[in-house]
Amino acid sequence: MIIQDREYIKPSKVARVLSILQALSMDCDLSQQELGNRSGLSGAMVNQYLRELSASGMVRFVPANGKSFRYVLTEQGEALRRRMFAVFSSELVRLYSALKMSILDRLKALERAEMFKVVLFGASETCEVVLSSMRHSPFEVVALVDNDPEKHGNLFHGQVICSPRILDDVRCQAIIITSYGHQDEIRAQLAPLARRRNMEIVQL
Repeated sequence: MIIQDREYIKPSKVARVLSILQALSMDCDLSQQELGNRSGLSGAMVNQYLRELSASGMVRFVPANGKSFRYVLTEQGEALRRRMFAVFSSELVRLYSALKMSILDRLKALERAEMFKVVLFGASETCEVVLSSMRHSPFEVVALVDNDPEKHGNLFHGQVICSPRILDDVRCQAIIITSYGHQDEIRAQLAPLARRRNMEIVQL
């Protein structure tokens, strides 16, 4: 089975309209091509949405010169943008909370085994969510490691990013892979160490 990007959360028409309203609220001088680039839409779709927004009184077409227009939000358009953005933000917060709960569910086996000292492998956006999820949990993050040498020594949400070479000397009970993009490769990399040190490897 091939799983593509955005397979589970696909942009709807209202999300596309919001992306256009958001872009215009910050810069009404954007061309249709620039709006398309920011919204991930074709020029034809941008043109269609702009005409619909204009017909409903949300956007005004103001001639900029003989060949182009400025697309200006009306008061009604700005009010619509604020309402849509409030609903959008609320949905994102609920999704974020559900994701954190899902991560904690994946870690319940470690908690039952009283394996509280953990290493996180992968300084990524996923790691940020994991750290937020574990903030009020019994887990203690003893190290954060990453394969990218350019990240080593940098601070990531209060954790110093280290090389995986430190794992031989770190006292921990489990390693949580916090990189969705390379989980299988990282697990294979960690397998010999985990067997040698009797450590658990957790894939989210």
